[in-house]
Amino acid sequence: MTARFSVWGITGIPEVAAGDDLVALIADAVAGQAETDPDLALQTGDILVVTSKIVSKSEGMQVPAAERERAIAEDTVRVVAERVHPGGTFRIVETRQGLVMAAAGIDMSNVPEGTALRLPLDPDASALGLCAGLRQRLGIDIAIIITDTIGRAWRVGQTDMAIGAAGLQLTDDLRGAVDANGRPLHVTQAVIADEIAGAADLVKGKTSNIPVAVVRGLGRYVQGLDAPGARTLTRTGDDDMFRFGSAEAYRLGYQAALAELKAASKQRQD
Repeated sequence: MTARFSVWGITGIPEVAAGDDLVALIADAVAGQAETDPDLALQTGDILVVTSKIVSKSEGMQVPAAERERAIAEDTVRVVAERVHPGGTFRIVETRQGLVMAAAGIDMSNVPEGTALRLPLDPDASALGLCAGLRQRLGIDIAIIITDTIGRAWRVGQTDMAIGAAGLQLTDDLRGAVDANGRPLHVTQAVIADEIAGAADLVKGKTSNIPVAVVRGLGRYVQGLDAPGARTLTRTGDDDMFRFGSAEAYRLGYQAALAELKAASKQRQD
């Protein structure tokens, strides 16, 4: 049997405001689509991919645009890299959610004039709430991915990735298996959540006014509500080969060289 899956956007979701019930908004929009095309009704095994923007809006994460820099500072755990340009300083930072992205993910696109939007405080908790609520309302087992746009250090442009997830197998760990030629696989671990996030963005995007997509045909990855969230995908500690940003690496190298110079000088004096 030929492997295949399908992706489509959910239309009819209105502008989201603080306090709105996303479970109801999404369920009502799905029901509206199903009235004209019954195949678009959600089924067990479907995966809903939700842009973080509507989650943040419903959770009241808007801030005045004038306070954007302060919000970036508050949401930053550490600065990974920065570059000065004519308009100011561009920063790549690690956020309190464990993400590494530009400006702590605080965005001014697709929001009312004069406002900026922070990321959800806990994207995995938000995903879990959505997943549990929709499962209960619809009586089917689905999964939720919450996405945000991110750049890649050595690639042009941006793509969507999973910043929150619930009810989903996040990776397909092939370590210990063999490839098509019988060779053992040692490091291959496909990140299913990010691959689905990128595919769904092809029908969502920043200009289409479609904040939620459905992915069908990958029900084998749908799991219980106790499945790990997307934060577990973040490399930490010794697993992070790029732990230090350029400024940090320079400072640590300088300190190490200075300590070595002092030690050598003391040794000569002794």
